[in-house]
This record gives sequence, structure tokens and C-alpha cells, in this order.
Amino acid sequence: MSNRRFLVIGLVAALLIAGVASFYASAHPDGLEYVAQKTGFLDTAEDSGAADSPLADYQTKGVDNERLSGGLAGVTGTLVVLLLAGGLFFVLRRRGEPETE
Repeated sequence: MSNRRFLVIGLVAALLIAGVASFYASAHPDGLEYVAQKTGFLDTAEDSGAADSPLADYQTKGVDNERLSGGLAGVTGTLVVLLLAGGLFFVLRRRGEPETE
């Protein structure tokens, strides 16, 4: 299998998982929120600085359909991470040894 085909299959799989399977993720609170709820200090929590961002709470701002909103947020997040990681890879990759005569 060629590298390009492998990368395309991996990209499609990542986008499908982010866009489709993310809807079936647990609706229960994450670990920190769960502990805060159980110990009684959840009411003292403040919103983060990113609470008004377009992808806050794993939803896409302005999209009313919950399934579509979560899927778009997952796909967008996946693409951003892959683009940043790919860009970082190309910037930091090792070049071949210079040829000496």
C-alpha cells in the first residue's frame, strides 16, 4: 500500500470517527466535572476564557441541530489538529545528510 493511500484512508477514518461516532460519546460529565459535582463545588465553577468560542462544549455555534453541530465540531477539531501536526512535522523533519564529494 502506498503512503498516500494509507494517509487518505487514515484521514477518512479520523473524520468519520470525529463526525459520526462523536455523537455517540458519553453524555456523562468528564472526570473533573464529576468529582466537582460529587464533592459539592460544581456551583463555584466559572466559565473558561474559551466559553464563547465557536466550538465551545463540543458544539458548533450557530448550528441548531445537535447531531450536526457536534459532528461539525469534531470534524473541524480533527482537521485543525491534523493540519497543525502535519505542519509541525514538515517544519521539524530531519533533512537528509548533505552529500560530500
